[in-house]
Amino acid sequence: MRKISRRELARMAAALAAARALPLGAQTPTPSGYIGPLTGVTNGLDDRRFDPVVYTRDRYSAAPRRLRFQASTKRQAEEWQKALRAKLIELIGGIPSARPPLRPVTLETRAFPGYRREKIVFDSRPGVSVLAYLLLPERAQPPAATVICVPGHGRGVDDIVGIDEQGLERTDKAGYQHDFAIQVAEAGMAAVAIEPMAFGCRRDPINARQGLSRKGCEPAAGGALLIGETMIAWRVWDVMRTLDYVATRPELDASRVGCMGISGGGTATLFSAAVEPRLRAAMVSGYLNTFRDSIGSLAHCIDNYVPGILNWAEMHDIAGLIAPRPLFVESGEKDNIFPIAASIESFQHVREIYAIFQAADRVEQEVFPGEHSFWGQRGIPFMARHLSA
Repeated sequence: MRKISRRELARMAAALAAARALPLGAQTPTPSGYIGPLTGVTNGLDDRRFDPVVYTRDRYSAAPRRLRFQASTKRQAEEWQKALRAKLIELIGGIPSARPPLRPVTLETRAFPGYRREKIVFDSRPGVSVLAYLLLPERAQPPAATVICVPGHGRGVDDIVGIDEQGLERTDKAGYQHDFAIQVAEAGMAAVAIEPMAFGCRRDPINARQGLSRKGCEPAAGGALLIGETMIAWRVWDVMRTLDYVATRPELDASRVGCMGISGGGTATLFSAAVEPRLRAAMVSGYLNTFRDSIGSLAHCIDNYVPGILNWAEMHDIAGLIAPRPLFVESGEKDNIFPIAASIESFQHVREIYAIFQAADRVEQEVFPGEHSFWGQRGIPFMARHLSA
């Protein structure tokens, strides 16, 4: 069976969204012409509505967003951040207070042109282990500025550190993520690339048997929801524990750590930076949007959802919790699962928040001529600049 690429999935999502927007009679019929129980029915339907996405957008419009950003002074903005951050942590299911031993082990060390790569395992919490790669540039002056790199949906961390589907090294930076952890190392910063829960080696056996690109989000993220928690919180905690690991390495500067991610990794980056002040800077690729136009209107993975979030805030409010720390956002003009108009709209709100903090020079967006993919042309230098001091 031919594997479907992320870009093909994005095109399929766009096609589904377009079909959803069509009137019943305009949808693509089966060979028999039948598209559902209302095929051929025209009478008595003028005031009837069957599209559930239209209904959810109506509910979005009525959502109170009680902690939306409304501050006009820096002091008010700081009080707003305090209140929303506490509510956000509650909504995602809480953050553990205990930090059990990391028990780190280095499994392998390999040398590559310009950097050394270590394969590492450490424990995030009891019963949860994390696989990570540390890429340490030869030219980095220790202790080095460090970027925690989180991949999006796909094969997992292999896809950002130059490992192909046969477990071999590649040099062409293939795929929609373009081996961005290597790009970080090439820019002179250390990269700690982590395997997100439910991808790669952190999947359940049933999903793992179905191929390298098969995600395991549904049983894990669904299980989190059943106990009042979220996959977002679990991944945020992994990022926080990666910060703890960085602090154990004398070659790395724990006071100069940023976070970077594409797509689902952008989700983890945004929420992590929103709740973890130790992250000095953040780069969010292919994610910043509105909940309304992305996960509220198009097919997305269950790991994106936070129950009740719209009662309190929109995505740009969450991003505003990062202020005044540096934030870079990049968005593809042809991104069909995080539509560009909503990304630009959301960023404008984020910029307004940064302006109240008198930090307008610390937030940037690059709109690039591409699809749902990592770009990095301005974002990586932005991170290097802000983590250099």
